[in-house]
Amino acid sequence: MSSSIEFIRSTILNNTPIEAGVTRIEFEGPEIAIYVRNPAILMEKTDVIRNIAKTIKKRVVVRTDPKYRKSKEETIEVIKRIIPPEANIKEIKFDDVLGEVVIRAEKTGIAYGKGRIYVRRILAETGWRPVIERAPKRESRIVKNILNQLLLENEYRLNFLRRTGERIHRPLVYKDQYVRIIALGGFLEVGRSAILVETPESKVLLDLGINLGASSPINAYPRLDVDELLIEELDAVIVSHAHLDHTGLVPLLFKYGYEGPVYMTKPTRDLTILMLQDYLGVMQREGKTPPYGEREIKKMLLHTITLKYNEVTDITPDIRLTFYNAGHILGSAMVHLHIGEGLHNIVYTSDFKYSKTRLLERANDKFPRVETLIMETTYGGQDQPSRDEAEAQLIEIVTRTISRGGKVLIPVLSVGRGQEIMLVLANAIRKKILPEIPIYIEGLIDEVTSIHIQYPELLSREVMLAIYNDENPFEAEFFKRVEGREARKDIVEGEPCIIMATSGMLTGGPAVDYLRMLASDPRNSLVFVSYQVEGTLGRKIKDGAREIPLVTEDGRVEILKINLEVYSIEGFSGHSDRRQLLDFLRNIEPKPRRIILNHGEPSNTRAFYTQVLRLRRRLGLPDDIELYMPRILESVRLV
Repeated sequence: MSSSIEFIRSTILNNTPIEAGVTRIEFEGPEIAIYVRNPAILMEKTDVIRNIAKTIKKRVVVRTDPKYRKSKEETIEVIKRIIPPEANIKEIKFDDVLGEVVIRAEKTGIAYGKGRIYVRRILAETGWRPVIERAPKRESRIVKNILNQLLLENEYRLNFLRRTGERIHRPLVYKDQYVRIIALGGFLEVGRSAILVETPESKVLLDLGINLGASSPINAYPRLDVDELLIEELDAVIVSHAHLDHTGLVPLLFKYGYEGPVYMTKPTRDLTILMLQDYLGVMQREGKTPPYGEREIKKMLLHTITLKYNEVTDITPDIRLTFYNAGHILGSAMVHLHIGEGLHNIVYTSDFKYSKTRLLERANDKFPRVETLIMETTYGGQDQPSRDEAEAQLIEIVTRTISRGGKVLIPVLSVGRGQEIMLVLANAIRKKILPEIPIYIEGLIDEVTSIHIQYPELLSREVMLAIYNDENPFEAEFFKRVEGREARKDIVEGEPCIIMATSGMLTGGPAVDYLRMLASDPRNSLVFVSYQVEGTLGRKIKDGAREIPLVTEDGRVEILKINLEVYSIEGFSGHSDRRQLLDFLRNIEPKPRRIILNHGEPSNTRAFYTQVLRLRRRLGLPDDIELYMPRILESVRLV
């Protein structure tokens, strides 16, 4: 047995009270699980576990040995006795393998109790470790399915966690120390984000996405054909957020034998599963062969380990991971990697918004250490209108269109932009700036909104408080959920309205069908509120194309004439513009010694590169700052 594992075991045994009755110690993924006969002892002596975790520098969790747990029937009675009825418990489920009881309640704060007192009492009295989940009044189908799937496969998952734990907590092998990254996708381009981080001990992937606007497969997928990327040597995959240009190819790894973990936040997990399933459905409807199937998506789910923001976690023998809020979409994360014992620190911003929005708080800018910053430059050469200007422009367009009897089509990304625009419109109607007209919601927007409601604590303070006070802005009566394609014709032929539909770049989905029906009428308006990737139909229309070839349901190609008015409002983007990117560099603490630019079309990345060099002193960056904008397949040695 390795010396490091022996140290962990001896530290736990020497510091745990004998009366707690340690029965075994297991390495379950990034956590060290201490199985005991009497968890109540450790509930009373709260410093014991805290001191153990501090000494071994690992995440520690206490589980009751299965022999000493109460029956499920008795446990349910204890839960109902301890947790006040006001918590409104909707469901209680048991994970026999991990010894957890999942309690889904509408009021999670009440279910926890002050200082988590109810959680501690339930564990002490029953031996089952409570996991409190929010059960909103409007349930998310995907969240419920994910929970059921994880509980159904809990024995498989436990075996996976223990295999992963042995790999994470093994001793270091190599004395040589180096760190390098390899650009596999998303450099001098937008789409197919993927970065390989390599040390002598570890190989970790940051994102693995698809470029949905690419015209050929070689440009659609990251370059997985590099010699350095062997599936059997890959230790971990880290997913920053749920958009397909960052997640779309992760299941392919499992098709080719990957057996390791995938780290992401819990909302990212839920949104990713939804997005991947929808992606498969779109591919199949279009008669295309997807790169993987439902089996690989399910396996990815079972191998997913969710982390909270600011939670430091070992993911390999020499890398610790911490997620920070990125402000881009629900659950989006900046990735902080602490490599070695202080050897090097990387911050990968992925997509981030350095400005508060109606939906989310501003991205984080404080880190314990950072030597290398990998930073997006989607709008590195452009300044967007302010959010107030963008909202005013949208309301003006809607007002003008409605007054002439037209309809407003807003193609939206189902995750993030859809919910942001819903909040903007709801606020305008509430303040009587807009009349109370129907706002039709179609595509994944409704289910994605349900997932947002599941995690109010991760939304902006205003929205969080509204949801907690039963004033959910997403539930306004003027939001009309569209079920099925049959209703579309009636909507188009009916009264003036707003239609919000996916996909946001017109690469498919109901937005394209609505465009086909609305395009000929000049009274109507098409409003883009998100980034249009080069090569997509949305980008072509935005850039001025007014005759568009579309494939009909029976396979014929028809030319669609765009007679409606076309608008693009940049201020709603979930990405930071040039000013916000510069502000981030001005405020980030500590200052990086090296900045690597990615996720931007060449003109934007190069423009930002020039700006940073010119303004480096004003930004507080060192004079000898190293600045890179690698191409695909290039590598940068960091240490």
